[in-house]
Amino acid sequence: MTTYDYPFNERIRILLRLEDLFVKVQHHAVGTHEFSHHCALLVIFQILDLVDRSDLKTDLLQELDRQKQVMDSLRGNPAIAEEILNEVIGEIEKTAVSLRGMTGRIGQPLRESEWLMGIKQRAVMPGGACEFDVPSYHYWLGQSAETRQASIENWLMPLLPLYDALRIILHILRGSGSKTRYTAVQGAFQQMLGGAKPAQMLRVTLADEATCFPEVSANKYAINIRFNCLDGAQKPRPFEADVAFDLILCNL
Repeated sequence: MTTYDYPFNERIRILLRLEDLFVKVQHHAVGTHEFSHHCALLVIFQILDLVDRSDLKTDLLQELDRQKQVMDSLRGNPAIAEEILNEVIGEIEKTAVSLRGMTGRIGQPLRESEWLMGIKQRAVMPGGACEFDVPSYHYWLGQSAETRQASIENWLMPLLPLYDALRIILHILRGSGSKTRYTAVQGAFQQMLGGAKPAQMLRVTLADEATCFPEVSANKYAINIRFNCLDGAQKPRPFEADVAFDLILCNL
């Protein structure tokens, strides 16, 4: 099954973008080729740009504390596995402590490195990190894979509490909704939303063999999904057959 997440607000949108970047940097970091580690560093720079919000850390801590209170209220519930609940609460507490231990701006140790910031400044230019532009960076890329991996691990270290926090929150968010089966007639679907607590994200799940993808337009009042496909020129066009899909509305 292929799942598409669609955020309803900027807060969840940023968390999903950060999750995507952390997954990519971890993929590139375990590689051994210098191109993999070059890509890993470029993604780290993107993370730094995205987390440059003073309230992100506060938002994550408040949500972790709120989720801990919710989990604590479930203690003694016979329908809840106490051992698993304690593990989840312990992970939330441990992550909150690590996040509180981050002083100053997120990723400040990286920003204090003139060498890294010099590469970051050049990297935004097309081909700006060539060997004749930044010879010291070319020298670093020529080091052993183990040396480069150790450097990337060191650069990622100040950012990992942030990743742990958003990973927990998104995991809880994704598991908060129930799955409902729908059919988009001739590739189009619309649903009005109600309730006192609006959804924060929706998930659309399609079978792997589906030859279309969803384009979502949604807010707290309504959901509109238009399924499209790619033509021979890789240009999106409306998919005009009926599409069976699962829809999940998520809320923290």
